Amino acid sequence: MGCFQSTFSKAHSFHEKDHRPGQNRHITSSNGKGSATATSAPSEGGAAIFSEFLLADLKAATNNFSSEFIVSESGEKAPNVVYKGRLQNLRWIAVKKFTRTAWPDPKQFAEEAKGVGKFRHKRLANLIGYCCDGDERLLVAEFMPNDTLAKHLFHWENQTLEWAMRLRVALYIAEALDYCSGEGRPLYHDLNAYRVLFDEGGDPRLSCFGLMKNSRDGKSYSTNLAYTPPEYLRTGRVTPESVVFSFGTVLLDLLSGKHIPPSHALDMIRGKNILMLMDSHLEGNFKSDEATVVFDLASRCLQYEPRERPNTQDIVATLDPLQCKLEVLSYVMLGIPKQEEAPPIPQQHPMSAMRDACSRMDLTAIHQILVTAHYKDDEGTNELSFQEWTQQMRDMLEARKRGDFAFRDKDFKTAIDCYSQFIDVGTMVSPTVYARRSLCYIMCDQADAALRDAMQAQCVYADWSTAFYMQAVALFKLDMHKDAADMLNEASSLEEKRQKGGRGS
Repeated sequence: MGCFQSTFSKAHSFHEKDHRPGQNRHITSSNGKGSATATSAPSEGGAAIFSEFLLADLKAATNNFSSEFIVSESGEKAPNVVYKGRLQNLRWIAVKKFTRTAWPDPKQFAEEAKGVGKFRHKRLANLIGYCCDGDERLLVAEFMPNDTLAKHLFHWENQTLEWAMRLRVALYIAEALDYCSGEGRPLYHDLNAYRVLFDEGGDPRLSCFGLMKNSRDGKSYSTNLAYTPPEYLRTGRVTPESVVFSFGTVLLDLLSGKHIPPSHALDMIRGKNILMLMDSHLEGNFKSDEATVVFDLASRCLQYEPRERPNTQDIVATLDPLQCKLEVLSYVMLGIPKQEEAPPIPQQHPMSAMRDACSRMDLTAIHQILVTAHYKDDEGTNELSFQEWTQQMRDMLEARKRGDFAFRDKDFKTAIDCYSQFIDVGTMVSPTVYARRSLCYIMCDQADAALRDAMQAQCVYADWSTAFYMQAVALFKLDMHKDAADMLNEASSLEEKRQKGGRGS
């Protein structure tokens, strides 16, 4: 098999509009199953790196998918249930659990998840991982603690959404759609008020779950047919123009505060009965000229012919000048206290960077840890006399040096060749070289060879936690999950014993 290098390890920078006082800046770099950081802590901007999760970890986070943790609007009746959960580092997550029939092909599911996982934007509730174990298909996203737009519009208790906040919601969601479109993912499935979530600062974000389709042919099986684009009824396919139509229905929700069939709304707009459509709770608290602009935009989005609808750039350009109360933070306008993400606290058995990376199969982070550690754990494993310092020795060390450069630069095939030259000479034995070559084999889809090297590293250095960690990674790759979990615990125990002294970990 060819050598694998994560397509998500390359960082992408995303454009931002001018920062306003009422906005939180949450732009992050795009990462895949790994990151340049050495841990799975949140990356810059708050979003965690994208990772593959263990089913056991998600069960623990959601109390074995307890009904008490369900946050889906339809509860257990929903075809695909969403749970809230809390990881070992106390970070809250949202876990979407699909039915067994939604994604019969595990490779397709993983491919789709990784595609969405590349994206990081302050207007998205970002996808931070997935799990594909047996028949289980799960997505893991940032948890948004302040409910949905549907809850704030249709089921509010203390106060309705004020006009300025509704304009902000419209713009932020348009920016999310425009970002996704610009990144080559213009399709969003089942866009509605339930897909708009509010984060800890009260800022509205678009759920990443709508970016996942259920099949390769582009069909969406979850679109609400009561408000679906007319072309979807004909073809069963979602197009970029279909997404704009759905955005128009969200604009109607924001304007009216209730569900209104698009055809009925268009008749009233054409009849100049705009005020009759407006949410009565906003009476006297909005500018009619601004409402007229938004109604006109909604009308254009809801045109029967897809080609007559505006694109996402046009939508953003229309909504941006309407923004007001820029100095007021979103949570203040919502009338809620700002919720801070619970900070990680010391645990009885703290999770190290290496354990965290291995438990998430974060190969890029593991690579960075091994690069940073260099050869400090080899101290004492080789005692060379002056007589042993031969030309052969110099050649061997030169091969290792070339391997180190290749390893650092993620040229894993070259690193394997160079490290093999070093090992084959046999004069020096280095557990670090075995650990590094083990990761190289993992990156090149040779899990059996990776496991052999990790075991050889253990033979050289019997209680070296890194050797056990690398065995765990190889076992995960070989789908030997129970053995991998046992090895992970053994590695963690060894590391904990050596925290306060002894030779490295």
